[in-house]
Amino acid sequence: MVKKVIQVPVDEELLAALDRLSRKQRKARSELIRQACQRYLGQVESEELDLLYQQGYERLPEEPELGDAQIALAGEILPKESW
Repeated sequence: MVKKVIQVPVDEELLAALDRLSRKQRKARSELIRQACQRYLGQVESEELDLLYQQGYERLPEEPELGDAQIALAGEILPKESW
């Protein structure tokens, strides 16, 4: 994959912390920053999906009877499991 070089201003405290972690983990500072960005993007995506899920249930809430039926069914099936 082709990588582009970018410039991102950071304060000295953050830079020092990145350098300490870089030495500790024996990874390049740029690799730590890439990993942090990937984790952050994954977290944002997960939060967006959670919000969509919540909004879907607000628009079309489950009927209480359905939940009761699921609990009853789980009560019958799960005790028979060997785990």
